Amino acid sequence: MVKFIHTADWHLGMQAHFLPDEARARFAQDRFEAVRRIAELAREEGCAFVVVAGDIFDSNHVDRQVVEKAVDALSSFTVPVFLLPGNHDPFDPSSVCRTAEWNKRKPANVVVLEEAAAVPVPGASGMEVVGFPWSSKHQLGDPVVSCYDAASSADGALRVVVGHGIVDELSHNTDDPSLIAAAVMREALQSGKAQYIALGDRHSVTEISGTDGRAYYSGTPVSTDYGETDPNDVLLVALDTDVCNVERRTVGAWAFDRSSFDLNGEEDVTVLEQWLDAVQSKQTTVVKLALQGTLTLAASAMLEDALERSQMTFASLNKWERQADLVVAPDDADLASLDVSGYVREALEALRKEAAGSGEEAVVARDSLNLLYRLAR
Repeated sequence: MVKFIHTADWHLGMQAHFLPDEARARFAQDRFEAVRRIAELAREEGCAFVVVAGDIFDSNHVDRQVVEKAVDALSSFTVPVFLLPGNHDPFDPSSVCRTAEWNKRKPANVVVLEEAAAVPVPGASGMEVVGFPWSSKHQLGDPVVSCYDAASSADGALRVVVGHGIVDELSHNTDDPSLIAAAVMREALQSGKAQYIALGDRHSVTEISGTDGRAYYSGTPVSTDYGETDPNDVLLVALDTDVCNVERRTVGAWAFDRSSFDLNGEEDVTVLEQWLDAVQSKQTTVVKLALQGTLTLAASAMLEDALERSQMTFASLNKWERQADLVVAPDDADLASLDVSGYVREALEALRKEAAGSGEEAVVARDSLNLLYRLAR
């Protein structure tokens, strides 16, 4: 039984422009730290090698500092690491993996899969890795199919195929020429042309149905966006001719959350406050809130205070404007509670009338009322 780690979609150098500067720096650094945790996990579990199924870098045009940090993180591995260029970092003339600096600096145990040829795994007799790299951002043809029939490096070798792309049964775009054929994949596994297929591109851990647990997307080791299912993991694979055991191991900590709240009073705002307070890892959590309902000025001010406090502790917290339908409707108690007179009182009454209307001017008036209320308090 040979153990190895299957991972993909590191996206080193990813530019998270949606984050504030401080959180963006942590987000970038945590991607390198995840690589080191994978190296540590490989040592702890006694793995023979590691495969990275595409998109090591977020782009072939990352800064030199990103490349240097990548080399430094890869130096943490004590076992062979097989890297497959994907659609974000294709093996084209501009590839990071073609530069003189990369080839001079990369550790000797790091192998870039440059063609669909069987590569024996050093130190793991009877194991081989085959991967077909993307040569451009727009692949023509199944990027995995040529790996099944590649000449073996040794008789009876166990073959791990490494591929990047979308399996046809998981895609809504049936015209995409780069789709990976699930039926061909199953036939290759059943006929013994491959013993495990390590896939990348899909950021959620996904088992390909009908493969007897021998074909997976590993997901991304650090979450990158909303909508990813169970990211932050890598796969620990134990493989021999007859058995394939796959277990998930968590290495990342970032989370993206889109949540909706119906707010129609101070009690509802309190529920939202409690939800925000209960989030455990605020520094690595990105939240987008869809808020609906109608609030008085007092409740709206309470909401804004809660959001301002949370924005200081979360990596990022914003209202989801496209899904927002929150109306601020001042009542008599709101206005009576304000100890203002003269011009300010006249402005208050004018804003109140305008806020009762519709359109952009009414929205501005409601926002102005809310601000005036908070200042006057």
